[in-house]
Amino acid sequence: MFDPATLTPGTPVLIAGPTASGKSAMAAVIARRLGGMVVNADALQVYDCWRVLTARPTPAEESALPHRLYGHVSCDTAYSVGDWLRELGTLLDREPDRTPVIVGGTGLYFTALTEGLAEIPPVPAEIRARAEARIAAAGIASLRAELATRDPATHDRIDRQNPVRVQRAWEVLEATGRGLAAWQDGTGPPLLPLSRCRAFVLDAPKDWLTPRIAARFGQMIAGGALEEARARRPRWDPAQPSARAIGAPELMAYLDGEMRLEEAEAAAVVATRQYAKRQRSWFRAKMKDWTWLPAQEAAALR
Repeated sequence: MFDPATLTPGTPVLIAGPTASGKSAMAAVIARRLGGMVVNADALQVYDCWRVLTARPTPAEESALPHRLYGHVSCDTAYSVGDWLRELGTLLDREPDRTPVIVGGTGLYFTALTEGLAEIPPVPAEIRARAEARIAAAGIASLRAELATRDPATHDRIDRQNPVRVQRAWEVLEATGRGLAAWQDGTGPPLLPLSRCRAFVLDAPKDWLTPRIAARFGQMIAGGALEEARARRPRWDPAQPSARAIGAPELMAYLDGEMRLEEAEAAAVVATRQYAKRQRSWFRAKMKDWTWLPAQEAAALR
């Protein structure tokens, strides 16, 4: 049984886990015991328009403990792992006396944090537009196939089932003439090496997680997720990174009269389960050296 008393104030704590696995509650327990701060490591919880839909901490939870890097980015703004890493570095310098409890489900954020991040030049808008045109005309498979031929090292390394990662790899290759794997292999030192942290992954079995996902989306609807979507609808752009919030496209389809609400809810639950599966695959592949905890055990922490 995991005992938070084994954690040392001043030693950063990292908590990764799939969506709906209870990692935020675990982070709050640990931050309270250590007198620390809860720091977001979720790529969608940074956006100001999605509190309920991304399961960000509630206002009451944020007022009870210091929370950082939540809801501070405009939904109209692109925000990258590099942006997050730079903000985190500034935060750690600014608040050195608070133990950071860094929690989230974006595996790439944790990999960049503990292994370093390649300083890849920005992709020009023209190349991004070409990628999106290719995807619209021939699907993501066309970029994936070209990547396999031109840059097999990157093709073999990335999550090829994740269209965002495939598109990103193709854009970097096209923009720089150098593969993403090559850029990553030239990465500098990490901000927080794993050796300096206590790092945990919540192991959430599918049969335990699936009903939690279904129940939570219903709670989101009851808690105001539909109102968030309605407020966002006039400026909705499915190409923006903030539009990747799980459930957002389905709720927009409902608002546009393309789905009944129960259909939108069912589709969002399926999308969430698929996302959780991708998260678990990432954690198994990239976080073998982390401490794995049963999610049920973490949920019992008080």
